[in-house]
Amino acid sequence: MLDGVFKLLGDYGNMVPRYTGPRCLSERLSVGGCDLCQQACPHEAILIPQSVVINPSACTGCGLCVQACPSGALEYDVTAPLNAVREQKAASGPQRDRPQPEATRSGAGQTGAKLVCSKSDEGGRTLPCLGRVTVSTVMAAGAWDVPLTLVHGDCDGCSLGGPGVPASVSLVIEQANLLRGATNRAAQVTLRPHDPSQAAGGEQVSRRGMFGAVARGARSTLAQSIPDSPLPFVDWSEPADRIPAEWQWRVRALRPAPAPEAAVYWPAPVVDDACIDCPVCANVCPTDAITREVQPDGGVTLTLSLAACTGCRACERSCPPQAIGMQEHWRFDALEQLILLRDSGNILQ
Repeated sequence: MLDGVFKLLGDYGNMVPRYTGPRCLSERLSVGGCDLCQQACPHEAILIPQSVVINPSACTGCGLCVQACPSGALEYDVTAPLNAVREQKAASGPQRDRPQPEATRSGAGQTGAKLVCSKSDEGGRTLPCLGRVTVSTVMAAGAWDVPLTLVHGDCDGCSLGGPGVPASVSLVIEQANLLRGATNRAAQVTLRPHDPSQAAGGEQVSRRGMFGAVARGARSTLAQSIPDSPLPFVDWSEPADRIPAEWQWRVRALRPAPAPEAAVYWPAPVVDDACIDCPVCANVCPTDAITREVQPDGGVTLTLSLAACTGCRACERSCPPQAIGMQEHWRFDALEQLILLRDSGNILQ
């Protein structure tokens, strides 16, 4: 039995993220490509000869590459941390009448949900690293009106994540609250280092009791660990599978629902009259959010599924005549519509 416990502890936090090649800007041949995941990795575990290659022996599962990926080509299961926050919300009771302070990077004692780095001594629902926290998790905490505390360990000396974790998570929090702006309810997030006074363990044990204490600690760690399992490969023939779960949850987490005409921060492309009706923007789009159709009369239409757009800017960078710009705010009801970006009309006349 203990062999199984220690195997789980050894495997915990050492899972390579799922890679979906058609979503990768390098595989899509976007102008300039993309190496953000490689830049974010603190362990040199990622190579990009033509597509992303992850060295499983070097990857620690910290998640920083997933946080950095602009298109969802790299991802972990987002439902595990979401469920952890929701379960703690249910346990902590209603939060509707409490004050709503701004997100902060310090302060303890906040009620609500808590996600803890596995290198911290504090008790709580444990992630391998706070690099696993994504925008949708923070947005969901805001939608559920539950304060969220994120606790990291000693990042400067960490062999799992690294010194860049707090800054990366801060950017995630900032992005989440930009997206939540239209709801007029910012997510309340505290990002702080671990507090030794809140250590989960700390009891003194005799030599004889040492083994039993280790076994109890192992069982406790597993009980608090947020379940993590490999994701299946994406079936690209299914249009719904092309949209990363992260972005699907971002749309769902826009609650309370803004008014239909409310401006939602969701950067996505617009096309001007310099467009030459070439297929480049549709070809490089990592989620097929842009659709190009040639009409019987020779005209070309470009449509955009706003909810499927990750805002990666591949279309903008790759457009030969530079006819594409990014619009940052859209009506809330546009997330449920197909948007006509261009209709060139009958070019045969």
